[in-house]
Amino acid sequence: MSISVVQRAARVPYNFILRHAPPTIKRFFWDREFASGKWDFINDTAGDASYPYLEKYGRNGSILDLGCGPGNTANELAVTAYRDYLGVDVSEVAMDKARERTQQCGRSGKNSFVQGDMLSFVPPRQFDVILLRESVYHVAMGELKSMFDRYSRYLTRNGVFVVKLVTGDRYTSKARVRIIESQFEVVEKGEHSRDGSTVLVFRAKQTRG
Repeated sequence: MSISVVQRAARVPYNFILRHAPPTIKRFFWDREFASGKWDFINDTAGDASYPYLEKYGRNGSILDLGCGPGNTANELAVTAYRDYLGVDVSEVAMDKARERTQQCGRSGKNSFVQGDMLSFVPPRQFDVILLRESVYHVAMGELKSMFDRYSRYLTRNGVFVVKLVTGDRYTSKARVRIIESQFEVVEKGEHSRDGSTVLVFRAKQTRG
């Protein structure tokens, strides 16, 4: 499934332009994409490689999911693995799907969703884990460090980022891994042959006085 996500993202028309487009343009485009059913193939991601890391580092705490799509993580992750979850996506159509799925799964008391562009979204509080699955591909490489630096302020004292990429032979994926490894403190790195993914757990580098 994950390789299909990356391939579809790479084929999105005007993807480079969309990364830098105003939020209203991004929302219009992604609302149309999700409403058309083009992304229905991602509706089932049970057993995703990122889930064990969320359980390990979330410690039954809070999760912020940037680019959450139709609510997979919020409803597939073990219900006992987290206390509360906030999903953010630029598409209101995706948010409606996520809310409907959450209600069907009986998780409305734990899961909430808000429409917003992850490049400008301001979290309402701190979280134990900030997650980006394949949504990290929609952030320009030149903006990765500044984005993670900004969101670092919204991690709890022991909080971490969890990022999942499908590396394989893709240059852009490997370049993103190198940026993260060189600019941040990597707590754990897992490579998963089943789906060709790499999961990075990291935080801001600690300054030593």
